[in-house]
Amino acid sequence: MTAKSIMFMGTGSDVGKSLLVAGLARAYANRGLRVAPFKPQNMSNNAAVTADGGEIGRAQALQARAARREPVTAMNPVLLKPEQESGAQVVVRGQRVGSMPAREYWARRGELMPQVLAAHAELAADNDLVLVEGAGSASEVNLRAHDIANFGFAEAADLPVVLIGDIQRGGVIAALVGTFAVVAPDDAARIVATLVNKFQGDPALFEDGRRYIAERTGVPCLGPVPYFADAGRLPAEDVLALEGVWVTGTGEYRIVVPRLPRIANFDDLDPLRLEPGVSVEIVEPGRPVPPAELIILPGSKATRSDLAALRQEGWDIDILAQHRTGTRVLGICGGYQMLGTLVSDPEGIEGVPGISAGLGLLDVATVLGPRKELRAEHAVSALTGDELAGYHMHMGVTSGPGLARPFARVGNEADGAISPDGLVMGTYLHGLFAADGFRRAFLGAAAEGSDLRYEQVIEATLDGLAAHLERSLDLDMLLELAR
Repeated sequence: MTAKSIMFMGTGSDVGKSLLVAGLARAYANRGLRVAPFKPQNMSNNAAVTADGGEIGRAQALQARAARREPVTAMNPVLLKPEQESGAQVVVRGQRVGSMPAREYWARRGELMPQVLAAHAELAADNDLVLVEGAGSASEVNLRAHDIANFGFAEAADLPVVLIGDIQRGGVIAALVGTFAVVAPDDAARIVATLVNKFQGDPALFEDGRRYIAERTGVPCLGPVPYFADAGRLPAEDVLALEGVWVTGTGEYRIVVPRLPRIANFDDLDPLRLEPGVSVEIVEPGRPVPPAELIILPGSKATRSDLAALRQEGWDIDILAQHRTGTRVLGICGGYQMLGTLVSDPEGIEGVPGISAGLGLLDVATVLGPRKELRAEHAVSALTGDELAGYHMHMGVTSGPGLARPFARVGNEADGAISPDGLVMGTYLHGLFAADGFRRAFLGAAAEGSDLRYEQVIEATLDGLAAHLERSLDLDMLLELAR
């Protein structure tokens, strides 16, 4: 039996598509349905390792968790990971197939439609319901030809569409009604309902607006769905989540994180943001790195390019100066590579071939290469002795005397490095702070008395989101609209 499917598109980016699909996945799973999330094409440097040895967008991994399923590559068959202003790494069914300039990818993306449809069919054959998420804006008619992410995929798979608008942005009526006006008539005919998201205030005050949208579009207007205040507890999909965010938390233990242009997998910071004794500050370009107890250099999709940007901002001077006064420095993945003496890219994996001098805080050097490590890991911290669970997702081989003092042990293998003075640490292990014991030991007095159970918080938040949508939407009607 083939599953029912329904696709959720937005009037723009960041209207809440990913969160709604996650909440619906948990809600329908709670009803006993076997649910799978699906996003044909995603563009994000926040990714997760899958059960079948590949990678998908972080949002689809969260949606899989919401559905109580293991993430698999079929849930996000095409993932684009921006490496530079005009190009991205292309990941198909979880594996890197190369890097392409944007113009070349947009011209050739239609060639990927058979693989996208096959991935959807694979999920449909093994589930009761597939919740499909579009990408960006549904009304980007200039990108309609060869589209595999929005109406192009909906047409090829013959799916009904729910169009989502964000009322917090203003102009939600024009955005929803206007989408019908600008897309092709055949595409507009696929939209079976609209949905107003992120409403604040008395929903009764929007009743006339909801009625107007339904009259002008000819389809039901669902919601409004009230703003979900706990959304910030869940991992964010992409860098838009960092826009305008400088400080989270009010604790006295200050962690600062330079915002690199190609920052990746920054959800590594999420457990730290929830610790009551901690404040986490994202340092925007144009600002110095402020005094802190801990500086974290996060993952990067383009290590040498981001290292150059870090130097251009003068952040290298700030980091080295603070290290001399006793501030701890932690590099994760690309950030770890930057802390070494050299980062070499002889094959031009991330751009123009060349060698970059690192910050020299760890006695290691990295050579980038085409092989990508994608593994879920169980490790033990060499620093605290606590167990860690995370994943490796990186390109490059790191070597040098500094590895004699590893950050962690994965089985019999060493991971990362710690400087002789103990102040500088680097690791390839993503997700390390989700381990409650390690996080508390690492933070020391700042986490004394903390009862944060991070994984339990995520589960409780997903359950709360599902209940929120049960109250706000007619889920029986949505299920009837699927086909």
